[in-house]
Amino acid sequence: MKLGDVLILSLALALSIIGIHQSMTVGIGGSYFIFMFAAALLFWFQLRRNKVLASEKGTPPKPKQKKKR
Repeated sequence: MKLGDVLILSLALALSIIGIHQSMTVGIGGSYFIFMFAAALLFWFQLRRNKVLASEKGTPPKPKQKKKR
């Protein structure tokens, strides 16, 4: 795991803890944007990890398939 991945994951965890604290004090409405930002960071971490795993296997990532009608 590279330094960038560790920083993204740590920031997502810290924002989750801050969001929990804010939801207990202010309410879920006041901490909604904090939770959404933490979720976005987790998705970004997962995307980076999947790209690294795909490059290690030597297979390109799968393209999106079009829906059949």
